[in-house]
Amino acid sequence: MPTRRVVTGRSQEPRKRFAEELKLLRTDRGLSLRKLGEALGWDWSLFSKMEKGETLGGPEVAQALDQYYGTAPALLALWELALGDPTQFMEPYRRYMMLEAEAISLWHYAPFLLPGLLQTEAYSRTLMGSGDGFEGAELARQVEARLGRRALLEGKGAPTFRTILSETVLRTPLPARAEWQEQLEWLLTISDRRNVVIQVVPHSAGLYALANTDVMFLKLTDGRTVAWVETAHSGEIVEETAAVDRLQHRYDLVRDLALSPADSRKFILRTLEEASCEPSI
Repeated sequence: MPTRRVVTGRSQEPRKRFAEELKLLRTDRGLSLRKLGEALGWDWSLFSKMEKGETLGGPEVAQALDQYYGTAPALLALWELALGDPTQFMEPYRRYMMLEAEAISLWHYAPFLLPGLLQTEAYSRTLMGSGDGFEGAELARQVEARLGRRALLEGKGAPTFRTILSETVLRTPLPARAEWQEQLEWLLTISDRRNVVIQVVPHSAGLYALANTDVMFLKLTDGRTVAWVETAHSGEIVEETAAVDRLQHRYDLVRDLALSPADSRKFILRTLEEASCEPSI
């Protein structure tokens, strides 16, 4: 078979090609990074890093750029290839990511682990390195992909996001105390955003529904609500109305037991203070 001839002269390496295409699309339209940031509602520095190949951003950023430039779904496809692991975006998770990027509001319950949208780099790295067994370059790619999803909560038109955390989530620290403090500080920082609400269900609430179910509800632009139910082994999209309603009812019961956002913030702050006072080992 003859060697494939390069027609465009652009990089054939997906990550570099993604960065090149982003810069070309912007410069062809005479846009500065700041103007692009203002148009899409993200800080211009994110697009600068993406064009330099320093980060890939999240799928919702690639999708927003596709819509802005009229290139859909080319940039999103390049973004997926640039991550270097096509298997991680097979159905149903790939479809969930698309639904998440289009959602106008999200609400979530976490029984054991922080949701990916709220994780720091250290939290993601520790979780994926120990629980999923990733290491080296693959671990770095997986962590970058997860951190890129946090951009969903930024910019113009960012969806509202509510998460209810079991106290267990806040009582399960990272091995490195400084990294755990950083994670708790990030929860306090992001809870200041108008579109983000964090609540805590204390152990004193006793047994309750959803105690072992990690679930995310997505309100879509067509008015439908779907749910993503996840375990350590797999995830499932729930679309059947009756099933979603049952999950929603259980979620509402949990929300009734949760501390208010203000008291939840105080709870997280106390947890941070306790972590700061623990003696070094």
